[in-house]
Amino acid sequence: MSSKSSSQVIKCKAAVCWSMGEAVKVEEIRVEPPQPSEVRVKMLYASVCHTDLLCIQGYPSPLFPRVLGHEGVGVVESIGEEVIDIKEGDIVIPTLMSECKECENCESGNTNMCLKYPLGLSGLMLDGSSRMSINGKKLYHVFACSTWSEYMVVNVNYVLKLESPDDMCLPHASFLSCGFSTGFGAPWKEAKLHKGSTVAVIGLGAVGLGAVEGARMQGAARIIGVDKNERKKAIGEAFGMTDFINPESDTSTGSGCVSHMIKDLTGGRGVDYCFECTGFAPFVSEALEATKLGKGMAIVIGATNVKHVQINSLTLLCGRTLKGSIFGGLKPKTDLPLLLNKCKDKEILLDQLLTHQVSLPEIIEAFQLLKHQDCVKVLITF
Repeated sequence: MSSKSSSQVIKCKAAVCWSMGEAVKVEEIRVEPPQPSEVRVKMLYASVCHTDLLCIQGYPSPLFPRVLGHEGVGVVESIGEEVIDIKEGDIVIPTLMSECKECENCESGNTNMCLKYPLGLSGLMLDGSSRMSINGKKLYHVFACSTWSEYMVVNVNYVLKLESPDDMCLPHASFLSCGFSTGFGAPWKEAKLHKGSTVAVIGLGAVGLGAVEGARMQGAARIIGVDKNERKKAIGEAFGMTDFINPESDTSTGSGCVSHMIKDLTGGRGVDYCFECTGFAPFVSEALEATKLGKGMAIVIGATNVKHVQINSLTLLCGRTLKGSIFGGLKPKTDLPLLLNKCKDKEILLDQLLTHQVSLPEIIEAFQLLKHQDCVKVLITF
């Protein structure tokens, strides 16, 4: 049974992008009641992900106007009909993916790409409509949600309830909605990294640091971090990085190629696994080149709005594997609770990711903060 509050439209503030490349503006919007299988969430915290910046440029499709944000944590304000396992007052985080546990993909155990509740690329609810509007005009989401809003409506299959919210630092929980979890999952679920492996991680933002932590927990013997920002060396080491390459200052190879620099550190052999976390298209080929002949694997987890990348066909033919991944291969219901438990048990120190904080009205400042060399994650408060 839906609550009384679930029948009321809410007016609230949200960060709206009106057209491609246009600066985000905080506007008053209308958020409709949740429909069947939907919940309306009052946001407590959100965070900024690299993908949000791409969405301003029309990624993955130029859907405007749209309310940005897909990382966050909030409290369920009201529920629609047919919502069973979540109630008003529950603390939830939105999830990039869903998991029905019944479709061909979910049952296969080989992918997290659910067919019943797919990755939301339309910017709308599953029924093709929107619960958010401004001046009578519908607003699009980022994937299945819009966390840069004081309230949002999301299908219940795209949220995860925090079973013990008092044991979790809620601002840090926001980081698990996408970036850090994506990186952490890739060595675990996609590479199925074996103990003693050698690893390279290109890009030491939240995704890359997640990959470093994931590789460390899987037992990697050597983890090489690559970033042009020298300040990322210290935080990379805090998460388990053993070696650091700054491609702009390391001239030992004389070539400037990231793959050559990685091979130079590994006696010319390359690494077992390389994770591309920047979304910089030329690094996809570099990641593949950096892996071992005949058995190396490069996994692409950095989002980009570049549709086509160039790969050296001989490098691929010589037995290397190139694989893409969404959300690091994590399944929201099966795998994400395990990651949450590691954070609660202090096995993973998410507090090291938080470097800056802004309120929703100050959202424009967040884009400037991202340019700071010491910036990793920007938290948005409500």
